[in-house]
Amino acid sequence: MRVVLLVLALLVAVAVPASAGERLAQWDLKPTGVTAQFRGLSAVSSRVAWVSGTQGTVLRTTDGGASWQAVGPPGAETLELRDIEAFDADHAVTLSIGPGTDSRVYRTEDGGRHWRQTFQNTDAAAFYDCLAFFDPWRGLAMSDPVDGKFRVQATFDGGRSWRPVPDSGFPPALPGEAGFAASGQCITTSGPFDAWLATGGGATARVLHSGDGGRHWSASATPLPSSPSAGVFAVAFRTPHQGVAIGGDYANPTAPGPAVALSRDRGRTWSTPGQYPAGYRSGLAWRGGTVLAVGPGGSDLSPDGGRHWTSFDTGSFDSVDCAGAACWASGAQGRVARLSR
Repeated sequence: MRVVLLVLALLVAVAVPASAGERLAQWDLKPTGVTAQFRGLSAVSSRVAWVSGTQGTVLRTTDGGASWQAVGPPGAETLELRDIEAFDADHAVTLSIGPGTDSRVYRTEDGGRHWRQTFQNTDAAAFYDCLAFFDPWRGLAMSDPVDGKFRVQATFDGGRSWRPVPDSGFPPALPGEAGFAASGQCITTSGPFDAWLATGGGATARVLHSGDGGRHWSASATPLPSSPSAGVFAVAFRTPHQGVAIGGDYANPTAPGPAVALSRDRGRTWSTPGQYPAGYRSGLAWRGGTVLAVGPGGSDLSPDGGRHWTSFDTGSFDSVDCAGAACWASGAQGRVARLSR
């Protein structure tokens, strides 16, 4: 009996610190000295991160947030840089949103000292929301539907040039359906060929999936609420099979409806977990098998892939991103933080 009790005690001693460690997760704020709203965020490591946002602002840190360099594209002061994807401390691509020519892509190869505009939308009906990369060469940029089909641009040279994906590969968009440019996470990738688009605004909040690098897409319904202000705001896949979608209603951020859906079949089907964050969340990231979610109402953590959630911070953030174990969050009033545990 003593042996059994000793074994049980050891198991408890091993199990408790892991769960306690999750509960002790906290954000360590890294003052930026600016008041821009940073919806664009790209974590490179525990020392290197990029953020982008209002008034054409781009900041970069290479010392873990102790200092920040303002490295935004010249002449972009009137633009909303809602997404940024960085490959290292020197190479990054940022997307500005807006109707017509306000939707643009810029690329830097020297840490933001110089930028080159590599794409500018010329269709007044298009509105680009977010972008994502499979690797340092291949990426996709997503626009709201035009003439009833989602529009996507593809790059095969790291964002130096872009070409439209034929809309014949897309299912029809629902009336009112669109993406939400809330966190730069309405499009995501996993592996060399799988990509997903998150939508809302129509009768159903959906996720579109491509298994061939963005050429062909299929749509699946999610249980998240959908309206002109509600839907899936972010989607993230740990592997090409296991993913989480998150959102809610930004016009009613405390609405108790289900804000999370889980998929284990490449996004073909989605289900609501028994427990989920309370209210609207706009950002989502995987840290190993743990999921982090952020929004104006706070931050949440799920240690089991989205099935159970714990709130660990009440501060406002718009986006979250992880590079290995290094996780960063960004939001309004220049708020940027790094996960300290």
